[in-house]
Amino acid sequence: MHVRTLTTGGLAAACLMSMALAGGQAAAAPHTVNAPATTRVVTYDAGGSAEFRSAVDRGAAIWNESVDAVELRPAAAGQRANIRVLADNGWPRALPTTLGSGTVYIGRQAVDEGYDTVRISAHELGHILGLPDRKPGPCSSLMSGSSAGTACTNPYPNAAEKAEVEGNFGGALVGRVPSARAEVIVD
Repeated sequence: MHVRTLTTGGLAAACLMSMALAGGQAAAAPHTVNAPATTRVVTYDAGGSAEFRSAVDRGAAIWNESVDAVELRPAAAGQRANIRVLADNGWPRALPTTLGSGTVYIGRQAVDEGYDTVRISAHELGHILGLPDRKPGPCSSLMSGSSAGTACTNPYPNAAEKAEVEGNFGGALVGRVPSARAEVIVD
């Protein structure tokens, strides 16, 4: 028996192959790895995000660095985006419609109170990717949102959050309406 480690998209998986010799022939029985067959592209339009445009782009880039099953890309001119990002004077919130689509508001109220704009952007995009709030929570949890306090500037999802998004976009759940997301998610 041979053991070989494969690395795909930064994730390591073990692949076992047993070789049985029968009549001078080798028969291979591979153990397959569950990896996303394709990356789902989700587009966003940050044209209405005003002064938060660079924070929104950075939040999307953080998700792209963190997961393989979905990629957030700015919508091309004239293309209808899956996600619309807007700035307003309220509190940040997301209105997911289906997994991978909806509207994100980057609210100035949280920014005025001292919350980090990149963390807000990554957090709200996390809701569109199917993640719920996890409050109260530590700064190491992106989805702990405002409960981590204004000193928390961590915009990166933790391992569990990454795995959940991979699972959301890695198979049969793609295109579903997030059951716990029927209402506005206010952070």
